[in-house]
Amino acid sequence: MALFTEEAVKANLRNKDGKRVFYLAAGDRLTPGARDYLRTNHVEVLPAEKARPASYHTLLGATLQDKPESMTHLNSEYLVPKNHPRILFRGLVDSLEADLLLAQQEAREAGFPSICVALGEALDFARKTIRHDVLDTPLEDCSLGGLSPQELRLHSQQPQKYYNQPHFMPDHTQPKTLLLIHKARATARQTELQCYEAFRDREGRCTRDDLLQGYNRLSSFLWILEIRLAAGEKKVNTL
Repeated sequence: MALFTEEAVKANLRNKDGKRVFYLAAGDRLTPGARDYLRTNHVEVLPAEKARPASYHTLLGATLQDKPESMTHLNSEYLVPKNHPRILFRGLVDSLEADLLLAQQEAREAGFPSICVALGEALDFARKTIRHDVLDTPLEDCSLGGLSPQELRLHSQQPQKYYNQPHFMPDHTQPKTLLLIHKARATARQTELQCYEAFRDREGRCTRDDLLQGYNRLSSFLWILEIRLAAGEKKVNTL
């Protein structure tokens, strides 16, 4: 039996006949916040058994009665091979989430609560992009840490001006929190590149500039967190 919070519901929304739906298995429950979210946004709750279609369709027009182990859901309508570029993109988002969680845990334990909160915001953003990919809905402008997309770019490019900290190369003597964020930033960069591969058309143009720019700005945001730590972000004793 699972208990779905509002965030868990948002992460598991599906698209059926052009409408957002949520599949709830027998025995599973919703928190009051999750139930209010579904009601307010007019999202229909359906039995989990209805999630399995009578047959499956591929992008090449084939119809399958059973789902092969080598394929997975692109969305509620189509199956694709597990090495499809959009599935690889989602896999990298999973890796990014794992890196952010470890960095967030370290920030909390090391006494950097504001960095911990910022990493939580980055984590929520990464999870949100998957939802917008699956539902094929546009991602709104990404404001992170109270900074607009333009401000994120400026702050990350001019750290001396905004944080009195010049650009630097991380090394092994710096705090573990900074190094874990640096690793998450590297994964965010990989995710950005795979986003381009996932949504590239035949002319080489990206059909999801919203997601592409979102990951570019997320990388900038993580670099800003590294800069803050290098500039001497003060610790807070949380014990």
